[in-house]
Amino acid sequence: MNNYILHIETSTKVCSVALSKNGQLLSFKESLEDRYSHGENLNLFIEEVLLKDGIKINNLSAISVTSGPGSYTGLRIGAATAKSLCYTLDIPLIAIDSLRSLVEMAKLKHKNINFCPLIDARRMEVYNLIMDKDLCLKKDISADILDENSYEEYLPFVYFGDGALKTSELWKNRDCLLDCEIKCSAKGHVNLAYMKFNNEDFEDIAYWEPFYLKDFIIGKKPLS
Repeated sequence: MNNYILHIETSTKVCSVALSKNGQLLSFKESLEDRYSHGENLNLFIEEVLLKDGIKINNLSAISVTSGPGSYTGLRIGAATAKSLCYTLDIPLIAIDSLRSLVEMAKLKHKNINFCPLIDARRMEVYNLIMDKDLCLKKDISADILDENSYEEYLPFVYFGDGALKTSELWKNRDCLLDCEIKCSAKGHVNLAYMKFNNEDFEDIAYWEPFYLKDFIIGKKPLS
């Protein structure tokens, strides 16, 4: 049986959609603009990805969507779209952590090093977790203000994501590697979503909400 999963990633300025079959990437469509363009692009990208592979929307087995942390507005748009489609099609909703999906892409390029994904939270603040080379969690998700000594106990590591560039000068003399090419993408959902699908690790469509992190933990106004 073929299981088609549609993947939606909107946690940063990247608007990204992918389609997979039995855990293998079939196609994807994404854009990165200076502004958040998810409202204009997301549904168009979904149509294009399905059309490219000749898959009808009724053939979908599930939909994965980024759960956060990230942009408040982007997460809301992705969640609303995914929940609406799942409800209409009567298929499961799968939530994928945005930082964990970044690590999923980084592990394809980097070996024997810790992983430090960074999602921009404005100024010198980022959303972060740390995983080791075996993908064991070393530091849980948090919103952190960076300085020259941040995450020193986890060196050496490779760092990436849209929050990474702000540290390129700050960390230039440290035992760490900057990879500017790895950014949030629905491609990072594929393996994680397929594992959750097989384990029937689904969300309650009516009650599930994204993990905004800063909005709930720090108590500041949500980022847009």
